[in-house]
Amino acid sequence: MLHCRVVVDRLLRRPLLRLARRHPVVTVTGPRQSGKTTLCRAAFPRKPYVSLEPPDERDLARHDPRAFLARYPRGVIIDEVQRAPEILSYVQEIVDRDTRPGQYILTGSQQLGLLEAVSQTLAGRTALLQLLPLNLSEIRRFPKPPADLWTLIWTGGYPRIYDRRLPADEWLSSYAATYVERDVRQMVNVGDLLAFQTFLRLCAGRVGQLVNLSALGADAGITHMTARAWLSVLEASFVAFRLPPLHRNLTKRLVKTPKLYFYDTGLLCWALGIRSPAQLDTHPLRGAIFECWVVSEIIKQHTHRGLTPRLSFFRDQKGHECDVVIEQGNRLVAVEIKSGQTVARDVFTALSRVADDLRATPGGRVAVVPRVIYAGTDSHARTAAHQLSWKDIDRVEWTGAHTPQQPRPQSP
Repeated sequence: MLHCRVVVDRLLRRPLLRLARRHPVVTVTGPRQSGKTTLCRAAFPRKPYVSLEPPDERDLARHDPRAFLARYPRGVIIDEVQRAPEILSYVQEIVDRDTRPGQYILTGSQQLGLLEAVSQTLAGRTALLQLLPLNLSEIRRFPKPPADLWTLIWTGGYPRIYDRRLPADEWLSSYAATYVERDVRQMVNVGDLLAFQTFLRLCAGRVGQLVNLSALGADAGITHMTARAWLSVLEASFVAFRLPPLHRNLTKRLVKTPKLYFYDTGLLCWALGIRSPAQLDTHPLRGAIFECWVVSEIIKQHTHRGLTPRLSFFRDQKGHECDVVIEQGNRLVAVEIKSGQTVARDVFTALSRVADDLRATPGGRVAVVPRVIYAGTDSHARTAAHQLSWKDIDRVEWTGAHTPQQPRPQSP
């Protein structure tokens, strides 16, 4: 990944440097090809680097970890550390003797196994960060970023597509094949990879919907328990995630089932068989795909600043709903997402009703900021809510770190 034509500054670089000044170990997780190696080597250009992908390096790390680490007395960047988790115990031994910050920078592309190993051996010694595919503000840093919404969503956010100007559908096809044939085999015993590919496509077809494992398993020809295990694989490898329903102690009865989303809309479009932006513009799942892009953008703004997203959705049994609810300290941001070029008046009426529901929490009222994100080009404030163009989604502070400014329409 060091042979990129363009290396852009990632938002996570600053949190990475900050945490490396405080902790002896920093662990960066994220999907394969999200830019972890490029980020870490750019942030620490003088630190040695080693990948555990080559069999010889992996074998040495597994069978003689002391000799492996002795080659790097002043610390090292260790890439794909999940390939030899045994080494973590020896890293622990070293940093317990020498507590200097920033000695080891670890990266990994499998969430569950790696985090379990890290939590068992490096608890209290490492900081954890996640690097997801590029968000809109990072994509804008490349030469000639996509100028229109549907090309942007169809292309997705994997850095290599942009820094080498590769055809998105061809690269994503190879990426998906490698992911299924190698990463999935490493994480779970999948006897029928074709069935898993079918399962992946079925999950894509349910993006933005409530998760129904029984129906998903039946359509894929697998059991309910297998569907649960395979969905965990998609989550552990940063392909998909479940957005939980709001769990605040509201007086109304709420839906308790999470909704399913993908981290990258380019991979989502590939799984749905969408082979061009024009096809996406007229696709029956266009609204759900746009919703997925918005949700993932908000999540990336949190994770790429080293913050844990506190996102959920609201839906009660009377049909009142809101696509995203963001907890920002003592206030909530209620977000409705629409893929049209205009927003109907009843959208604001429905969002105001949800905002009233959210304010009426037992034990005291909370501040609620309603927003509507849509596929149009103009952002402006309305009486009921701020109407925000997709172009301005990265210019709003979704994390609550400071008071957001009024969005101003700008070209990407």
